[in-house]
Amino acid sequence: MTQTHTGEVSVITDTTFAEQVLAAELPVLVEFTASWCPPCRMIAPVLAEIARQEAHRLKVVELDVDQNPGTTATYGVLSMPTLMVFRAGEPMRSMVGARTKRRLLEELADVI
Repeated sequence: MTQTHTGEVSVITDTTFAEQVLAAELPVLVEFTASWCPPCRMIAPVLAEIARQEAHRLKVVELDVDQNPGTTATYGVLSMPTLMVFRAGEPMRSMVGARTKRRLLEELADVI
């Protein structure tokens, strides 16, 4: 199955996590987020920009922790936002908290 990468941040759920993240061809940056989380709102434009800029080599998705407790618990996510990079179905890196685009790209450099 060929996956199209639009360069947008997709919303995923417990139900779609395996297909959208674990089975993805590209590395996937998952933002574990919540509607009540101010730092999550702060990092949203950064993630959208990275999704557009890096669409050829990185897929960016977000998962609402309140609506999707299964995946949240599976990966031990306790703080929002938690950013986790998956490659070939395995979590490669986990970062907690909002950050600048430059810093995030530096932190992603060796996993994408």
